[in-house]
Amino acid sequence: MKIVKKNNLPLDQFINLALYEEKTGYYMKKNPFGKTGDFITAPNITRLFSEIIAVWTITFWKSIGSPKQFNLLELGAGNGEMMKVIDETLMNFPDCYKACNFIIHEKSNFLINEQKKNLKSKKFSWLVNLEKINKNPTIFLANEFFDAIPIKQFFKKKDGWIERFVDLNDPKKAKFKEKKINIEKIEKNLNFKISKNQSIIEYSPETFKYLKFICNLIQRNDGGILIIDYGYADSKMYETLQAVNNHKYSNILENIGDSDITYNINFHSFENFINQFKNINSIFTNQKKFLTSMGIIERAEIISKNIVFSKKTDLFYRIRRLIDEKQMGELFKVMLIKKKKNNFKTGFSN
Repeated sequence: MKIVKKNNLPLDQFINLALYEEKTGYYMKKNPFGKTGDFITAPNITRLFSEIIAVWTITFWKSIGSPKQFNLLELGAGNGEMMKVIDETLMNFPDCYKACNFIIHEKSNFLINEQKKNLKSKKFSWLVNLEKINKNPTIFLANEFFDAIPIKQFFKKKDGWIERFVDLNDPKKAKFKEKKINIEKIEKNLNFKISKNQSIIEYSPETFKYLKFICNLIQRNDGGILIIDYGYADSKMYETLQAVNNHKYSNILENIGDSDITYNINFHSFENFINQFKNINSIFTNQKKFLTSMGIIERAEIISKNIVFSKKTDLFYRIRRLIDEKQMGELFKVMLIKKKKNNFKTGFSN
């Protein structure tokens, strides 16, 4: 990757360069999903995952009054696999399907082209600027979206807080640097004390911009956002930043532009942030509880009655990967942000 020399680049700007630089960024030049990519997301493991999300969408749509027009908007749709299955599933529910405007928010032109190959329906549209969204109620889906948004890292020292920077003066020998920062100024912008009882902070300014916009939109137009991502709910934050290259962990400062850079979301900070919105609240569970309470095992058993043993074994192997606590079942969390007056709990009742 060709990198412009720069002495002190804040960590989030470095990650943005590595992932989203127009021609050489990781997500801008190739499809990282599936067997040929660096990772496999839940929709690529089994279509049952996406079918469950489709059924959940219908029940949530009913909870907001079954509006005759609503937006189903996926943030960062990968190769489009989840939306493809949701589209096919909703066709079996004509009232909901007729009301649904399918929208994808994606910043990678490469992935937009991949998605358009997968999504042939004329009901799909792409929206780069969320502020241009219509006034219909919107159900947002964010499956492994927020973990790919660049973050900042702050570390507490004896004399205050420092921010991590990256020195790219010699791109082949990139190295970390640090700089003193005023944490109170950051907390004023966030509207909550993110540094309370912390020795390390990982947070994404862009993520909280998304959450602020979405919460305001939900308050104004109704709807909600379903977030599925790997992370943890502890009040204490940990250092979780990592890079993946060819299915293996790698050094963040090496293979720049050829590695995915990600982190584990601290859902406790999400909850703290949305507390400032008086008409909004959230409910929370893990992926195992969400998928099992939505009936993924029962659905698999129905399907498996009509398939050969080898395919049945493969299906349940894939389901196990999604719900086993030692695999994705516990690591992946599920959060719904919605209006307080909506007592919807489907998928979160266990």
